[in-house]
Amino acid sequence: MGLGPSMLPEYDHEMAGTRTTLERVPEEKLAWRPHAKSMTLGALASHVANVPSWTVPTIEQSSLDLAPGGVPMRQEEMTSRAALLEHFDRHVAAGRAALAAASDETLQGAWSLLADGKTYFTMPRIAVLRGFVMNHNVHHRAQLGVYLRLLDVPVPGLYGPSADER
Repeated sequence: MGLGPSMLPEYDHEMAGTRTTLERVPEEKLAWRPHAKSMTLGALASHVANVPSWTVPTIEQSSLDLAPGGVPMRQEEMTSRAALLEHFDRHVAAGRAALAAASDETLQGAWSLLADGKTYFTMPRIAVLRGFVMNHNVHHRAQLGVYLRLLDVPVPGLYGPSADER
């Protein structure tokens, strides 16, 4: 079995947990934030829904410039749970297909993150997929779980039952 197909069970598990978390985002609270320095619930949920969209470019491109020509890329904030889930589902499906089809040679190839042409890092694509797609998503999904807890929304169990699901 190749590297891409061997990652699919983990990818599927993490994306299913992320979808369950996004399903619980209360639309009427999208402007809420737990602290002045924190993202709003809508911005955080949008980021969580968007992270899987990084999968295909990581596999198909050799780099990504976050500020091409010095202009930072901006993420569109989604304004409904339906929009979050549609965006997430579309990119998870495309990412899964790309991961399943990727050759070991491609996944072991170098990929770079840049900003305005300056290289921040270069790593094998497989490390980028695990660290900056899946683990990054898990990190922000956990933040989203804290937001849900603070809003008294039942937090889903992700690696076993949560306190709300016992």
